[in-house]
Amino acid sequence: MSHDLHQKAMNQVNGTELNRRHVVKSTLSAGVALAVGSLTSANASVQAAGATAPLLAPPISEQNGIPALGYASDGAKSLLKEFHFQRRALGAEDVQLEILYAGVCHSDLHTARDEWGATSYPCMPGHEILGRVKAVGSKVKRFKIGDIGGVGCMVDSCHECANCLAGLEQYCLRGATFTYNSPEKGSGSNTFGGYSNTIVITESFVIQIPEGMDLKATAPLLCAGITTFSPMRHWNVQAGQRVGVVGIGGLGHMAVKLAKAHGAHVTMFTSTPSKLADAPHLGADEAILETDEAAYSRLASSFDFILTTIPQTFDINPYIKLLKMDGFLVNVGVLATVEPGFDNRHVAGMRRTIAGSLIGGIAETQEVINFCAERKIYPDVEMIPIQDINKAYERMIRSDVRYRFVIDMKSLNAFGA
Repeated sequence: MSHDLHQKAMNQVNGTELNRRHVVKSTLSAGVALAVGSLTSANASVQAAGATAPLLAPPISEQNGIPALGYASDGAKSLLKEFHFQRRALGAEDVQLEILYAGVCHSDLHTARDEWGATSYPCMPGHEILGRVKAVGSKVKRFKIGDIGGVGCMVDSCHECANCLAGLEQYCLRGATFTYNSPEKGSGSNTFGGYSNTIVITESFVIQIPEGMDLKATAPLLCAGITTFSPMRHWNVQAGQRVGVVGIGGLGHMAVKLAKAHGAHVTMFTSTPSKLADAPHLGADEAILETDEAAYSRLASSFDFILTTIPQTFDINPYIKLLKMDGFLVNVGVLATVEPGFDNRHVAGMRRTIAGSLIGGIAETQEVINFCAERKIYPDVEMIPIQDINKAYERMIRSDVRYRFVIDMKSLNAFGA
């Protein structure tokens, strides 16, 4: 990692605004990801709908790794399509999962289309992974064949820095290894995500899934769940507080459910009129359309905590003014600068705090899984076959999903089965 990037990471840890997408982008820029295979120029653009020719990769050797099949893109304007590749050989501390379900996060679309820059191709997204243990290494202690395990946004870290030792691997000072589009430790090869039939993960980064959970709806908890749960834990959201959730999509609808489970009075803010009717189902006490200026005036200086999940640039100032004195506004959504910036009079005048948060560490991810299992809290999901992933991306852009797509991996023909 360069000196500038190292200093940037230190600044983020010491309080600079932080969000999960910015850290992913910065971390990826720090290393050179090596493509697994050469690609053909015949792969079509997004506009060439219906392209089906699979991406090409080097011949697969059982001696060098585990044969795998997934869906990947070969460029910012390419459709995702079949891709034969290989996972690393099973190590002594590794777990191999047969992937059952993979959630579709807005980050997947951003990365596949290189909207944040630094995407290495071929790119195989997917960091909400639910699977059955297929094999374990000789030193694995927590999993056995047949168990259900989960993988979220990270697959490794340095294990040695202060943040890793504190269980905050997402803030690894040497750079966490993300589940896809990230340089793998040791080999430097580009990591491939959960849009595939199998994955090999270090045991310490596999989440245990309690018996009885609704597996198809559990996968999104590994990103959407932990990304909204972690800031509520850190800023101590509790019963009786007033909590606002801005942006009701994959992250936002989970934030509403989790805030309500903490005993808070929850208000959801949305730009989509049809989502107002979803408030009772999601557990919100009140739903506000973002164009309702009268409601914003009525709610001024009344919130203890506001979580913003909007994935695009937006005006943050109206939400700052909703905070009580000493209230917190935490952003987990937008990648770019929040325009037009914030008016510090609204912040300093009531000693309000604007902050950011990035996913969660492994221990905290296990905590949110257990929390949701005990209370039967799940995201609202729409199941799709992998063959519909490109259509799902377009629908996601239009907010045409209630509220998280999940890929049923039975739709992917198992390679070598």
